Amino acid sequence: MSKGILTRLRLSSLRLRLVVVFALVALTAAVAASGIAYWLNREAVLTRTQDGALNDFRQEMQNRAATLPLRPTQDELRRTAEQMATGSRDYQVLLLGERDAGKPIVGASDPDDFTLADVPRSLTEAVDTERKVTEADPYAYHLFWQRTERNGTPYLVGGTRISGGGPAGYMYKSLAAEKADLNSLAWSLGIATALAVAGSVLLAQVAATTVLRPVHRLGEAARQLGEGKLDTRLRVTGADELADLTRTFNGAAESLQKKVADMSAREESSRRFVADMSHELRTPLTALTAVTEVLEDEQDSLDPMIAPAVALVVSETRRLNDLVENLMEVTRFDAGTARLVLDEVDIADQITACIDARAWLDAVDLDAERGIVAPLDPRRLDVILANLIGNALKHGGSPVRVSVRTEAEELVIAVRDHGPGIPEEVLPHVFDRFYKASASRPRSEGSGLGLSIAMENALIHGGSITASNSVGEDGTVDGAVFVLRLPLDASGITREVQTRSSQGEVEEA
Repeated sequence: MSKGILTRLRLSSLRLRLVVVFALVALTAAVAASGIAYWLNREAVLTRTQDGALNDFRQEMQNRAATLPLRPTQDELRRTAEQMATGSRDYQVLLLGERDAGKPIVGASDPDDFTLADVPRSLTEAVDTERKVTEADPYAYHLFWQRTERNGTPYLVGGTRISGGGPAGYMYKSLAAEKADLNSLAWSLGIATALAVAGSVLLAQVAATTVLRPVHRLGEAARQLGEGKLDTRLRVTGADELADLTRTFNGAAESLQKKVADMSAREESSRRFVADMSHELRTPLTALTAVTEVLEDEQDSLDPMIAPAVALVVSETRRLNDLVENLMEVTRFDAGTARLVLDEVDIADQITACIDARAWLDAVDLDAERGIVAPLDPRRLDVILANLIGNALKHGGSPVRVSVRTEAEELVIAVRDHGPGIPEEVLPHVFDRFYKASASRPRSEGSGLGLSIAMENALIHGGSITASNSVGEDGTVDGAVFVLRLPLDASGITREVQTRSSQGEVEEA
């Protein structure tokens, strides 16, 4: 997955979080506002309805029920109840009196719609409770009400009693119309809530776009900065936190560009110094090499006291010469001027020639099929093989086994010794420059550049080298193994390098 897709996914995720937060806030606010509005309207509607009905019922009880005789007949109760429920009143009335002591009679305006069974027991007990008359409370009986439900329809039930042994009266009013009005209000508030949430989502999209656009620009600028475009800058607009962040980014980019330029200049200066020093050393080294060759030829005729010193001078001169050559090779890689010169190479013949040139035939076992030919740089392949085989002989001893095989369009050359192996803490550093394993391998006398140069030569071919330890059947380390992998066709690599060279990016050393 590309960086651009990952960036878009991250931004989309942030956009989603912003939209969700906006939607949740809007939903919470809308639900809270709708709930409060519904509750206030519900109380206002029900209070207005019940107050009007109860006040009218109280007035009718005083005007009509209070005029009934102390022992009314059932017809008198019924007629009075019907009169109290007539007109614009939409409630039913039930009057409860006594024909004789302990013999209650009931008169209802509509016995089919409202009976004594519809009155809650708690309400009848409250209505029948006589209170002490005081100056603050001159009434022995009060008006009580209760909301109940029958067959899913809400009702208001109210009741009171006439003082002095008069009848008790109850009213029964349906609240179906109020329930319908409140349901309509609830639907309206629900629709308003949904519209508020939808509007908040749209506003969140706009806000997210406003916020994420500069964030996206910052991300794109950071990506360009990571790709090496150190002159990347952003235009600063506004004076908010994002503008401060943009200014901070520009300052960091400018500081990074300056530091990278300084480091590049120092690195270029160091590379030029090493290259110049190596070139300057070649002239005296040439003279020293000629002198040491003469001394080596005359070594047998020298004084035995002087011969060891001459041998040491010869050895160290050759070592210094190798070091200078290695340093020059390293500077070529660092400067990007190292190039491949490809030729059709018979791998088995190339390895044999490398071993023979260094007199390693008796110390190396070669397992390579004849006829494996690949377009490679013979000189650089020789450098790789010499370093790997020489390293194996130096640290693992003979015999060193070199095996060659091909797999998946790759040439695989394995170099294995039978020495003590490479310590685990050393393995990650074996290809580092100037890293010498002398602490773990006392016989190490190299410069620490051989394996690094071998790796650079493998990389310029488009290949690689890996180092590991060979483990025997008993679980013990049985030597080190270096595996060189090169493409069987490196022509594409050399064409790419030549193209860059023609564009001025690479110059011949």
